[in-house]
Amino acid sequence: MAGAESAGLYAALIIASLIGLLAAGVWIGLALFGTGLVAMLLFSTRLPGDAMATTVFGSVSAWTLTALPLFIWMGEVLFRSRVAESMFRGLAPWMSLLPGRLLQVNVAASMVFAAISGSSAATCATVGKITVPELRRRGYPESVMLGSLAGAGTLGLLIPPSIIMIVYAVAADVSINKLFAAGLLPGLVLGSLFMLYNAGWALLNPGRIPADDLRMRFGERVRASASLLPVLLLIGAVLGSIYAGIATATESAALGVLGAFVLAAFHGGVSRDFFVRTVVGAMRTTTMILLIIAGASFLGLAMGFSGVPASLAAWVGKLGLSQGELLVVLAIVYIVLGCLLDGISIVLLTMAVVLPIVKAAGIDPLWFGIFIVIVVETGQITPPVGLNLFVLQNMARRDIRFLSVAALPYFLIMVLMLLIIWWWPQLVSWLPSRM
Repeated sequence: MAGAESAGLYAALIIASLIGLLAAGVWIGLALFGTGLVAMLLFSTRLPGDAMATTVFGSVSAWTLTALPLFIWMGEVLFRSRVAESMFRGLAPWMSLLPGRLLQVNVAASMVFAAISGSSAATCATVGKITVPELRRRGYPESVMLGSLAGAGTLGLLIPPSIIMIVYAVAADVSINKLFAAGLLPGLVLGSLFMLYNAGWALLNPGRIPADDLRMRFGERVRASASLLPVLLLIGAVLGSIYAGIATATESAALGVLGAFVLAAFHGGVSRDFFVRTVVGAMRTTTMILLIIAGASFLGLAMGFSGVPASLAAWVGKLGLSQGELLVVLAIVYIVLGCLLDGISIVLLTMAVVLPIVKAAGIDPLWFGIFIVIVVETGQITPPVGLNLFVLQNMARRDIRFLSVAALPYFLIMVLMLLIIWWWPQLVSWLPSRM
């Protein structure tokens, strides 16, 4: 095993190789392969060819990964259909009764769509394409309108089914079903905190919120919300089948794809061209993620030969950090990485080193998965690589600086959420313990 000094040198060489390849514009997955090749040649006598072939096949052929393309396909179908319009029509009459009025639709609709998409960027784009024009037309302030959409869009990572949760579950060898269950309550609490902030902002700035133009009787509101029923039924079928133990994540994902096509047909959006576009979109996203998974697995194998993960874990253990101190350090590291890489790449890139350290500190990998997802969420609204900021930049024609400032309160709320699950870990563990 490499000593602490040697491990530090090896880690520095590996990181320098990766940064050099990324700076040269190499795809993330290929950069991981290249860095793993460098590590194998420097730190191992084993030929990298057979190791690469074995590792790549093993990493992308895991049965648990079959849920990944299915959930992505379900999200593509719903993203390209008119489901967002139905959500707005169903939610707007009720949200207009709350402080902040239609600002709350951004959060509520994101919470609903997050439960059927699994993607932060897709949630932000799907909800935003309906709410941004509507709220602009009614005169809502741009900063809080776009900030709430950027923040609420991140719920696509936390509220199951979540693509990044599937990736983490495979990398950390934890149950996908239990990880989905662990994310549900924190996702609902985080969404509620976003809505609470919107309400507080509206109460402090009453003159900046337009008057309620959706004056409807109770019966009219109930009839309007009927358009939400098919979406809620799909959520209940997908998540309910998992939590009730009726179906695995893969089986519920297949059910979700079928239900998504039924919903799309209900809204009159299914055609041959629609089907082809959803398949192509899902294939592009899936192959991108699988390339990153394969590259990260090969790099993890190469790092294992160097002894870096075990040596760093032992070194961190000698520092005598408490669990809280370790989590603070890891949160800072992940937030910084979130400024530079996308969430899936961050998870896969760091698991080989971080998991041994986390397990040695006695931290539950299931709880740590939710911790990681929330920290990665912050990267979705952190420049320069915040995906939600890019989505809103193209949609709202606003610069990244404006959007970053607008999203800052929601970044701070996510930091508060990290403290909440640290103070009350039962928020994460209660539902999985009932499965």
